[in-house]
Amino acid sequence: MAISKDRILTTHVGSLPRSAELSAFLFAKDSGEDYDPAAFEACVTAEVEAVVKRQVESGIDLVSDGEMSKISYATYVAERLTGFGGNAPRNVPQDLDDYPGYRDKIASSGDTPKLKRPCCVGAVSVRDLEPLDRDLKNLTGAAKAAAAAGSFMNAATPGVIAIFQPNQHYPDHDSYLEALADAMKQEYDRIYKAGVVLQLDSPDLAFGRHVIFKDLSDAEFVKRAERQVEVLNHALRDIPAEAMRLHICWGNYEGPHTHDIAMEQVYDTLMKVKPQAVLFETSNPRHAHEWRVFKERGVPEDKVLIPGVIDSTTNFVEHPELVAQRILRFTDLVGRERVIAGSDCGFSTFAGFGKIEQEICYAKLKSLSQGAEMASEQLWGW
Repeated sequence: MAISKDRILTTHVGSLPRSAELSAFLFAKDSGEDYDPAAFEACVTAEVEAVVKRQVESGIDLVSDGEMSKISYATYVAERLTGFGGNAPRNVPQDLDDYPGYRDKIASSGDTPKLKRPCCVGAVSVRDLEPLDRDLKNLTGAAKAAAAAGSFMNAATPGVIAIFQPNQHYPDHDSYLEALADAMKQEYDRIYKAGVVLQLDSPDLAFGRHVIFKDLSDAEFVKRAERQVEVLNHALRDIPAEAMRLHICWGNYEGPHTHDIAMEQVYDTLMKVKPQAVLFETSNPRHAHEWRVFKERGVPEDKVLIPGVIDSTTNFVEHPELVAQRILRFTDLVGRERVIAGSDCGFSTFAGFGKIEQEICYAKLKSLSQGAEMASEQLWGW
């Protein structure tokens, strides 16, 4: 994985806005409607080429495919693994239940994702890795054509899959996690062998607290998160730490977030993940103050930090100077070589859903790169 050697590198969490044409294909697939597979694949390839080019033009060094082929960052696994079916009811975050007027307002306005959430109804195993192979081909080709400095591909962790696809088959949660880990290991290994950095998306380590584990105490949740990390690390046993990064967040939605578990309580668990780099929210106003946890607790010397220095839930375009300040806050803690500038979360974690207008998304990424340049000028004395 590339690190910041002579300047602060830039990246983001992964998902980017999809076109209306591509979103229509994805929803047709998801709902079982007829669609033209060849036309769908051609559309995905073209959109990956376009979004990779735009990332590079916006100053992003470490690019992704924008998750163009996926209906969402977690439920996409249902087409690659066996054992999933039906449609689970949506788990409403605990903070939204505290404010039913706001909860009902966003639901009635259509400001919530519209997609199937299948359940685990049978044994989980690998069904088809061809979609992954196509994703890797599209990304590596587009990154080469755009002369990107590096690339990464998102993959769901067992823990986050279990949040979105509840277990109705295995005798307990641990058995379900272990089966998911065994199956997902093939995807993780394949991404690594393709020469692409593997990004593990793991909102379960924070977001899960106020969604499916809201009846647990904080201490009980941390114990559960520890187990999720243990299972994930086992699935990653054949991949070097420096070839991976992991994303944690509290849910990519605009809301009160008054039930978010504190970073302080999950920090030790987060630092136990095998991937070298960790991506986390620092622009979210419920968590922007938590840089102090990193200062007070100390960061293991083998970890690279990728703080979110732009947010992903509002159409404000952050000023580059603010971005630079946020970057420098972390370089002061761990040094300039161990910080990469990132985003709080993805800009379109579900197809057809996301508050950020497409052009504003790229304006935010441009501001991110400008802020990283300003920080680099101070750090390297250009």
